[in-house]
Amino acid sequence: MKMEKFDPLNGSIAHILNCLGEGWSMLIIREAFFGIRRFEEFQSHLGIARNILTTRLKRLCASGILERVPIKEGAKRHEYVLSTKGKELMPLLITLTQWGDKWIYGKGNEPVVFRDRKNGKPIRQIQVISQDGRTLRPRDMIPTAGPGANQQAKDRLTELAELVEKLDRN
Repeated sequence: MKMEKFDPLNGSIAHILNCLGEGWSMLIIREAFFGIRRFEEFQSHLGIARNILTTRLKRLCASGILERVPIKEGAKRHEYVLSTKGKELMPLLITLTQWGDKWIYGKGNEPVVFRDRKNGKPIRQIQVISQDGRTLRPRDMIPTAGPGANQQAKDRLTELAELVEKLDRN
């Protein structure tokens, strides 16, 4: 059963997990960000079985995250490149890396550090920023129904808003 069937909010997270919800997909995407394009390169860098890699690449292409393109015109061999949709996963990849560095490895033990190519300095921690530039914490936000919300999601989000309002009064 697909992940979104379990999500009463019918939200984006369930759909993303349906696409990326296992480790190999995120590692393939990471390698694509690092410039890996060919099947054999993915396999050798990740140590992934051919059948699993084939399945994951097909799913990532079907989801529009990777594009399968011929190596050259008329060639039977292909490479896999990030689509625009795939490139927009960069903040997620960086956030997961930074979270893992903090909570799994600890400060000073980071296995990979992303640096600004221009000045060589580590990039800043990814944060959620308000429209007016403030850094937001979880308690500074409230989920609300968007234009694509179904009735079940609207009801659940109304319950959440009422709960938050009640907590704020106490």
